[in-house]
Amino acid sequence: MAENRLIGGYPVIGIRPTIDGRRGVLGVRESLEVQTMNMAKRAAKLFTDNLKYSNGEPVKVVIADTTIGRVAEAAACADKFRKEGVDITVTVTPCWCYGSETMDMHPHWPKAVWGFNGTERPGAVYLAAVLAGHAQKGLPAFGIYGHDVQDLADNTIPADVEEKILRWARAALAVATMRGESYLSVGSQCMGIAGSIVDQNFFQEYLGMRNESVDETEILRRMDEGIYDHEEYAKAMAWTEKYCKVNEGWDKNRPEKQKDRAGKDSDWEFVVKMTLIIRDLMLGNPKLKEMGFKEEAIGHNAIAAGFQGQRQWTDWKPNGDFTEALLCSTFDWNGIREAYVVATENDACNAVAMLFGKLLTGCGQMFSDVRTYWSPEAVKRVTGKELTGLASGGMIHLINSGATTLDATGASTNAKGEPCMKPAWEMTEADVEGCLKNTNWMPADRDYFRGGGFSSNFLSKGGMPVTMSRLNLIKGLGPVLQIAEGWTADVDPEIHEVLNMRTDPTWPTTWFVPRLDETKAPFKDVYSVMNNWGANHGAISYGHIGADLITLCSMLRIPVCMHNVPEENIFRPAAWNAFGMDKEGSDYRACQTYGPVYK
Repeated sequence: MAENRLIGGYPVIGIRPTIDGRRGVLGVRESLEVQTMNMAKRAAKLFTDNLKYSNGEPVKVVIADTTIGRVAEAAACADKFRKEGVDITVTVTPCWCYGSETMDMHPHWPKAVWGFNGTERPGAVYLAAVLAGHAQKGLPAFGIYGHDVQDLADNTIPADVEEKILRWARAALAVATMRGESYLSVGSQCMGIAGSIVDQNFFQEYLGMRNESVDETEILRRMDEGIYDHEEYAKAMAWTEKYCKVNEGWDKNRPEKQKDRAGKDSDWEFVVKMTLIIRDLMLGNPKLKEMGFKEEAIGHNAIAAGFQGQRQWTDWKPNGDFTEALLCSTFDWNGIREAYVVATENDACNAVAMLFGKLLTGCGQMFSDVRTYWSPEAVKRVTGKELTGLASGGMIHLINSGATTLDATGASTNAKGEPCMKPAWEMTEADVEGCLKNTNWMPADRDYFRGGGFSSNFLSKGGMPVTMSRLNLIKGLGPVLQIAEGWTADVDPEIHEVLNMRTDPTWPTTWFVPRLDETKAPFKDVYSVMNNWGANHGAISYGHIGADLITLCSMLRIPVCMHNVPEENIFRPAAWNAFGMDKEGSDYRACQTYGPVYK
């Protein structure tokens, strides 16, 4: 895969092997040196074997030069970590240690402590003591303690420990990756959508990100003045002709509103240039410097972006649907590459949820209207047919033009031959061709988009595990996250045709069925999920990643207001236990007490 697109290196995981500080005749510390350092090495191998950065490279891990038994060694470790670019730490130990002398005191680094469950030495006692110290000092840490006792010589990592360590690490890497990067608004607020009122305080205080903004007219300026890579544009147009333009779909517009062939060809050229320019706005382009455009070559170091579009732009110029869809995919004319995060309508709140999902999975993200709940009864009334399979209890129509990754066609397949979405580093040329063949490009609905353009159109294959999430900002409370795990669903083609024609058939459709849970009111049925969703948009990620999102949000002090994740999979900092026995209430109280990390 490619190098890091953003300024600076990827976050490094630092491993802190802590040890009983007692030396002397009994040889307590001496007897533990090998075991303690081996725990650190096992943890390091677990990370490098299982975790990748968003460009596909294995994560980098640094282990302290020595075990840490006293404060001077803790200080030496912290000094090394600063030099090595560490942003995340996990402390490992099989024994008792001096908690306040050996703990990680950095205020911004996500922290975990793995205490070995063995009877020969009290690793669990240290774990409890140091977690108490973290809580007392206001530095929340995650506690990792295996369910079953292990023998002293057991060098395996139990499955439950492995699951917790990796969940923590995925979330911690996401937190550290966002820190110091930018969100770029191309344009401003769209059609009164609250999510596109970009709250800079939220980005800065909760995510550690800065906010950048450019007017949409900058796109036109760069087109007019030729500020884009003309060689790449020629390459991009040839690719678009071969894979996209050949799949141009039917024109739903009234004859008097349809553009002629020359008008449509012009739109294709426009949207391809627009894609190049928005990418350059996000990240810069050294080729522009060679062309003499030194300022434009720099970019905004944006890990995510949003494009306003409606209406000032789309009433006049071709829409951003092609640009958003392609950038959010894991491929383009340059081949397979890391997906970008670009939100439709500059809905920054949904962009954040998309960013969370992308950093946790490496997959392209979907941006959808949570458009319609279809009950079995309503479907029967309008189609005369019964819903079956996953959708038999009802379903939610996810649909929107724009920022839905083409990967969401489900044209990729896993080892079992099932439809799936893949991180960029697992994509193949066959996967790419499948996604492109299953996507039509429909001339934009000119009642919505007077300026024209093209919207991606496909039907997601059913049976894919997915997670829908949404960040909302609540006056007096702050940010909250909603989560709904579920599956994409196949429906009878005749049912799909009727239902799809009742909305906008030029846009991509995903039929979504959440996993229900009678013990949780928002998930007692499909209707309740839709009825309790807090905004018009949702971000949809491949896989059931709700537990990872919960862990991530606890690191960022964002409470989760709605989820259907099994309780046994919820993993939050140990200090959350001190805020009450009701897990969701304690989450709110802890997040409020600690407040945003970067304030």
